[in-house]
Amino acid sequence: MLEDESDVRDLLVLHLKREGYETEAFEQAEDAWVSLQKNTFDLLILDWMLPRMSGLDLCKKIRSELKSTTPVLILTARADTLDKVLGLEIGADDYLTKPFEIREFIARVRALLRRSVSSVTQPEASAFPLVLDEKGTRIFLRNEELALTPHEYKLLAALIKNPGTTLERSTLVALIQGPGVAVVDRTIDTTLLGIRKKLGDDSGLIETVRGFGYRMKDPS
Repeated sequence: MLEDESDVRDLLVLHLKREGYETEAFEQAEDAWVSLQKNTFDLLILDWMLPRMSGLDLCKKIRSELKSTTPVLILTARADTLDKVLGLEIGADDYLTKPFEIREFIARVRALLRRSVSSVTQPEASAFPLVLDEKGTRIFLRNEELALTPHEYKLLAALIKNPGTTLERSTLVALIQGPGVAVVDRTIDTTLLGIRKKLGDDSGLIETVRGFGYRMKDPS
């Protein structure tokens, strides 16, 4: 946990420990960053507003430099919708606005930990020429890693793991729906359009099943 206000930090750590969670707390992002390079965690709780490196900047480093998929919960007094969108686009999984009730905080923590456990490493999957590396949260096209957004990764991974199977829109929406994430049918279409552009000449691997959803061509 990263929180520069000692009273808030101590209170949250107290309640997390009461719930049975082992917690390591930091006042400065720089100290948290050092620890993150040496240790692994099930969940990261980051305060946004900090004097030097912000929690959002740290989240960006975690995603870009460590390539970590550990769930991130952002805590902040900034309640503007654009701020929330920015945090989610950078790689946060959830966003909790201060002041908040401890019960809601613990509920968010539990939800993120459940999602983390449910995404435990699975074997690589393939839909030639695409290969999914779930452990590294990467997808390769002809041995070249694709630069995907979190939403693009989740949708393309689901398609690769279910070649020849039509995934309905409701299923795809559920994949990227989460606290603070508003997903509609148009979001799915736009995300798939972005994926197809990145696939280039192989964009035909993803087929549109009108009135239902999308499917990945079965390589067999």
